[in-house]
Amino acid sequence: MEVSISGSSSPTHYKWRKVVYGGMQPGFGDNHTDESFLEEMIMNANVVKRDLLKVVLDAVPISQYLCIVALVVLVWTYTLTNTLTEKYLLLLNVSLLGSGFFILLLTADMIPFNLLLNYLLKNTFFITALYMLSPIYHTLTRSISSNSIWALTASLLILHLFLHNYSGSTVKAPGALDNPTLTSNISLNASIVASLLISSRLPSRLHVFAIVLFSLQVFLFAPLVTYCVKKRSFKLHICFSLQLLVLTLVFTYQLHKLLFIVLLGIFVFVNLVCPYWLIRIQEYKFEINGPWDEAKLCFNITE
Repeated sequence: MEVSISGSSSPTHYKWRKVVYGGMQPGFGDNHTDESFLEEMIMNANVVKRDLLKVVLDAVPISQYLCIVALVVLVWTYTLTNTLTEKYLLLLNVSLLGSGFFILLLTADMIPFNLLLNYLLKNTFFITALYMLSPIYHTLTRSISSNSIWALTASLLILHLFLHNYSGSTVKAPGALDNPTLTSNISLNASIVASLLISSRLPSRLHVFAIVLFSLQVFLFAPLVTYCVKKRSFKLHICFSLQLLVLTLVFTYQLHKLLFIVLLGIFVFVNLVCPYWLIRIQEYKFEINGPWDEAKLCFNITE
């Protein structure tokens, strides 16, 4: 009797089971894992292998928009130094507006006539309102010193470049599903305020009207035009960017050689150095996945 009792009192060995909801298992701690735990570990499963040429091409929209902003600043500079008169500015505005609509007609897919007419009507009302408000803009910052105006304008342009959406458009493109983001709207407002500050230092009201119209056309519609060109043909987008780069460097060289060197260095840094850095740091990226990760749904939840 005693022997049988002692034999039946031997300890019971429980087998650990992998369960999600089941509470504590007897004989095992809450953080216990078996030998198969690390067998399910996967390293660098989601790391994307990047090609240097592709990264360089992806950086082209950044340098393209830097060229656009640099050209706007050049026009501001030539206008403030009386190199560009209001007649040439108005002629430049008409040519930009006409060429912009022409490019949109060629690149955008089947723009409805009603939408095009809506664009024209909005532009007409916008230009009329801008002409009526130009006397107010002319005297807007009369009590502020010029040094403060230059510093504030430079700060607003830096903010504009920092928050600009380089992968999309400032305004909603024809056929696009997504609206402009909050940061792109803030960037646009910063560029508009910078344009108004510069215009308040011009000699006449017609100068103010011409330079503000030019600035708003570029900051509002240039991203839309470049976006449509890129969607239409990537090769055309690259050719347009190269022509814009050459044009910007030529005009900058004529203005000041030091600015030319600085701008050329920025383009080299953005299009060559930064992509090379990105490729290099990809070698040191290490990502592990395993059973400790949160569960991900493999289906869409619909109401």
